[in-house]
Amino acid sequence: MGGIHGLEREEVKKHSEELLKMMGLNNRAKERVKKYSGGMKRRLSIAMALVSDPQVLFLDEPTLGLDPQSRRSIWEHIAELKGEKTIVLTTHYLEEADALADRIAIIDEGKIVALGTPRELKDSISDMQVMVVKAKNLTNDAIKGLREIYSEVKEIEDGIEIKAKEVNFSEVIDYLRPRGVEIESTSQKQITLDDVFLHLTGKELRE
Repeated sequence: MGGIHGLEREEVKKHSEELLKMMGLNNRAKERVKKYSGGMKRRLSIAMALVSDPQVLFLDEPTLGLDPQSRRSIWEHIAELKGEKTIVLTTHYLEEADALADRIAIIDEGKIVALGTPRELKDSISDMQVMVVKAKNLTNDAIKGLREIYSEVKEIEDGIEIKAKEVNFSEVIDYLRPRGVEIESTSQKQITLDDVFLHLTGKELRE
């Protein structure tokens, strides 16, 4: 890779050794890449992109398909580079954007629909409440009825999330219980970037 950018052999060798060490691959440097795990291949691709010491680094879905441990490892390496380079990162993982980005552009159908820091984006819907209801026997009819009261009702594992400017907890409980829904718990959730995306686009984040 260094030769493509006009670097001398010795310079490439020295820089490559430094990058492999930084990415935790120096002990596996002599192995064939086909033996690497998915996380190792992603770290290697970042190292290759850094060989020419670019001021702007483009990372397209750097943790797509990785297990949580490998993803966290990549996050740590990217965080280390933030103070040295401008990084443009695309991702479908909004928690990744929240953890790494100084500024986020939310794109829907090819258009930027919001731009700001993670805090600014979440504050933009800070007047919204998110109620989480964990329940059994939650039927489609019960959910449909709630959507006539609250427009944003999202099905989650073992329950639902209701988002609105004002969620009346008692009203929700009084609506569900007569319909045979066994409520296990209710809570209020902090606004996340997933909530921002859903609010702005009206749909879940998709591939």
